[in-house]
Parts: sequence; C-alpha cells; structure tokens
Amino acid sequence: MISVIVAVAENGTIGDNNTLLWHITEDMKRFRQLTTGHPVVMGRKTYDSLGRPLPNRRNVVISRQDLAIEGCEVAHSLEEALALFKAEEEVFIIGGAQIYAEAMPVADRFYLTVVEHPYGGDTVFPAWDPSDWQLVELERFEQGSAYPYPFRFETYERK
Repeated sequence: MISVIVAVAENGTIGDNNTLLWHITEDMKRFRQLTTGHPVVMGRKTYDSLGRPLPNRRNVVISRQDLAIEGCEVAHSLEEALALFKAEEEVFIIGGAQIYAEAMPVADRFYLTVVEHPYGGDTVFPAWDPSDWQLVELERFEQGSAYPYPFRFETYERK
C-alpha cells in the first residue's frame, strides 16, 4: 500500500529553500507515529534537508545520481523504489514535490496536514483531485502547543 504524507499551507506551499516553514509539534508527533516501523521513500533533496536517515524506518532515497548514502537504500525512480516492497506493506512517500507528483496517481492513502495559514515559499504540493479520494478522518486544532495558527489532520483513502 502506498501512502503519501505531507503538511501543506493553505496556499499550497510545502517548503522554501529545502526547509520546512513551520514547526508544529503535534504534526511531527503524528508523522513519527504513522511512519515508524514502515519504509519511507523520499527524493534526495528531502533527504538532504533531513540530514540523516529517519530512525526505525527503512529509508529509500530516489536520485538520478549513483550515490551511496549510509543507512539508506538508493533507487533511481519511484517505480524502482516501490518495487523493493511487497504490495501489502504500507510505504510512506515523504517528499519532495516531484516525488509527490509521481506518487499521487498511484497512492492508496493520503495523510494530509493542512496548515491554516499562508506561507511564502518556493515549493508547492502538486494539484490533486479531491473527487478521487474519500475523507475518512478529520481532526482540527485551533492552535498547537507551540504553534499559533489553526491546522487540521485529514486522512483520505482512494475511492
């Protein structure tokens, strides 16, 4: 099973200069809870922004280059990365924008954090068609423990 997980500002922005634009403790906790024990697939720039493999997860980095990254497997395409796993295993796609664009048409589940505040940035989440998805879970917060704006967690499954 292929799952996309992302946090998106209300204007579609997901990052700037290869960095996150916000720090929402509750979102980081949700990300960790959902992905721990599962494989995570990311582009090289996303890996570079993390600076290390995520613990307790099988890390796969997609790159056109022939690289060796300690603690990670390297694939040259999303298709090659996904071929490393059994179909029933939940594999999380964690970025960036190009990998999300390739993954959305084949994803089975979509974990979306909507940050209810506009942010400027150079990276946006690709357009997606809500009619392809069924909302199965929604949780909204007026603010985080250390974050001043509202946000919500939405979980979708492909129709």
